[in-house]
Amino acid sequence: MKLDTYCQNTWCPGCPNFGILEAVKRAISELIEKDGKKRENFVLTCGIGCHGKNVDYLNLNSFYGLHGRCLCTAQGMKLANPNLKVIAFVGDGDIYNEGICHLIHAAKRNSDITVLVYDNRNFALTVSQFTATSPKGFKGSSTPKGSIEEPFNPLELMIASGATFIARGYALKIEHLKDLIKKAIEHKGFSFVEILQPCITFFDNRKFYEERIYELEEKDLSLKEKTLMKIRKWDYSDGEGARIPIGIFYQIQKPTFEELVLRS
Repeated sequence: MKLDTYCQNTWCPGCPNFGILEAVKRAISELIEKDGKKRENFVLTCGIGCHGKNVDYLNLNSFYGLHGRCLCTAQGMKLANPNLKVIAFVGDGDIYNEGICHLIHAAKRNSDITVLVYDNRNFALTVSQFTATSPKGFKGSSTPKGSIEEPFNPLELMIASGATFIARGYALKIEHLKDLIKKAIEHKGFSFVEILQPCITFFDNRKFYEERIYELEEKDLSLKEKTLMKIRKWDYSDGEGARIPIGIFYQIQKPTFEELVLRS
């Protein structure tokens, strides 16, 4: 299925965002062509950042949100029309710094939306300020001598907040990422997919990732303690011994926010 638009792509040549865009296209195309989902029921929203350009490049219903605030828009869309498949594109600076309160509360409510986080570990669009997932010592335009802060683990935050689907993918493993995105969209409840997306202009850590990434086996997905052990295998530091799991970490079923609201 052709989901391309007439818009000229303005990402940096070779940006891993192209890999994520391809994975999203494949996932949505399969859901429409093979699984019978209606094209008009897909709606996209985004924050501000390089990730936000996705809505320009996908020929689907879409709405630009404010910086860090697009999950408010996404939840409103789903509540107004529960038949929609709402996909929110967000960045690490956008959602972990600007909009973290909205992320926590959307997970707590178990709103039936899919959140795709483009985590390049810096504010790339505004030329490389550090974010909540930048490693300690990160040198950017706001920390020329290196950040003194430790990064936090978003997946650990999400399980504590009540997310019912938690996954991590890598931008350049396109087929694997496509499968994660498709499963996240199909999940009934709050779906969180963090995508490790090297920024080739300001933080090109492709070699670091590709030497350390490995795929998880999908088992024991409902057991919190085992999930936390898997999540904590990487603490977002760039230590030499780091091993970085990707795949689905956690998945459970419980009533969604929209179901409870409409039932009351």
